[in-house]
Amino acid sequence: MSNTKSIKNKTANDLAESLGLSASDAIEWEVRHSVTKNILETVKKKSLTVSQLAKDSGTSRARITRILKEDTQGISLDVLFRVLGATGQKVKLSYKKAA
Repeated sequence: MSNTKSIKNKTANDLAESLGLSASDAIEWEVRHSVTKNILETVKKKSLTVSQLAKDSGTSRARITRILKEDTQGISLDVLFRVLGATGQKVKLSYKKAA
């Protein structure tokens, strides 16, 4: 029987800290997750096709398929923002002091 301790993380910052990563990694995860979630919701709501979304965002169908499977590792935030824009959504950034 293994003597492994289970660690529960409630926030991206907690997860990054548990993995020994930086706070900037946590911020990127949060932004990436939020944008991807919005893309998924909007694509479903508007019944957008992979082909049309790829054409409208200027990226490949393979990349859109990966995004829709929530596999965004290696896909830059600017591409995610373009895809989000192609769904008719806008990104509004706000800044606050990090904890």
